[in-house]
Amino acid sequence: MQADKKTIYSWALYDWANSAYATTVMAGFFPLFFKSYYSADTLATTSTANLGIASSVSSLVIVLIAPLLGAVADAGSFKKRFLFIFAYLGILMSAMLSLVGAGEWQAALFIYILGNIGFMGSNIFYDGLLKSVSTKKSVDFVSGLGFALGYLGGGVLFSINVWMFEDFAFFGFENQAAAIKAAFVSVALWWALFSIPLLLFVREDKSTHVTTTTKLKEGYLRLKKTFVKIRQLRHLSLFLVAYWLYIDGVDTIIRMAVDYGMALGFDSSNLILALLLVQFVGFPATLLFTKISELTGTKGAIYLAISIYLFIIMWAAAMNEVWEFYMLAVMIALVQGGIQALSRSYYSRMIPDGYSAEFFGFYNFIGKFAAIFGPLLIAVVALATQNSRVSIASISILFILGAVLLYFVDEKKGEKELHNALT
Repeated sequence: MQADKKTIYSWALYDWANSAYATTVMAGFFPLFFKSYYSADTLATTSTANLGIASSVSSLVIVLIAPLLGAVADAGSFKKRFLFIFAYLGILMSAMLSLVGAGEWQAALFIYILGNIGFMGSNIFYDGLLKSVSTKKSVDFVSGLGFALGYLGGGVLFSINVWMFEDFAFFGFENQAAAIKAAFVSVALWWALFSIPLLLFVREDKSTHVTTTTKLKEGYLRLKKTFVKIRQLRHLSLFLVAYWLYIDGVDTIIRMAVDYGMALGFDSSNLILALLLVQFVGFPATLLFTKISELTGTKGAIYLAISIYLFIIMWAAAMNEVWEFYMLAVMIALVQGGIQALSRSYYSRMIPDGYSAEFFGFYNFIGKFAAIFGPLLIAVVALATQNSRVSIASISILFILGAVLLYFVDEKKGEKELHNALT
């Protein structure tokens, strides 16, 4: 049954809430602050390596626990409970970053790892609630609404935080370091406040199980059964591999765009403004892509996004001027949220009721692994060719291979295969 508008918007508002962490902390100020404040006395290469290891550790933890936690959440109707356990871990850690002093890079990294685990872990169960607030007909719109509000919410707070950083005296801060620490606290408050509607108005089906032991056992059995059956699910498996490839390309562009701009000699202020531009263009663009999917079908819209990404890569490999980087940011914003939202909704159609958190655990499992290969591909090609333009162009391979595999995926057949395997 279709959820009411209050339930749908309460669910989507969580993306508005936690995207503040993704923009202000993960993409914006923590990497900058870590190098210039927390680890100012260490070599630049060392601080970069430490930050990379921290990011990998937090992703690895999620990779290891996501499938099992998803299975337990489905068995025990624990999706909301687990979501808020992880969310408030992230909220607490974001606030605690403000207490870390200059040179205390070990403490900063430890808190950052826990914060990332909270952020990524909560998204498993947020995704898992998608089927509870949508129907097969509305899932593209609802999924897109979440990503769109995420762009807008993250962009709103990030723009305020950038203002605080640039004009710290106006806000009463002694220096930029104090402004950044206050920004970390603002993320915690923002995340906590706008999570409340989901807590109050989004419901999930209650389980008949009554003991934690039973729920844990049932969750483990579901996970084991899924591992055994997954090789029989041809269309679901094909989609996950296709998704792994093209979303690896998407994530690599997100992670490497600013570094690539710096390699071309662009000023850091331009790069920050471009990041803000992505947030605000991404809001209407994501909603637009959900409308496009109504005309082309979800799969067709994903193909459109992949095609635009291939053009983006060619543009990036050839650009020389700052205005071209701004155009690059706009093009990324046009498709980034759309391909993420439609991939999530397309996948959800192949999942039977009662297994959403479990299978979104696998979905997030694939997504976290996708952060590994793309940057490695860029590094290998860059070392082999000594040309950053050639290295960024190599990412096109991921989109092309992903598109080829996606061609063979049929969501309706995948849904039938999954239903037969799990009954």
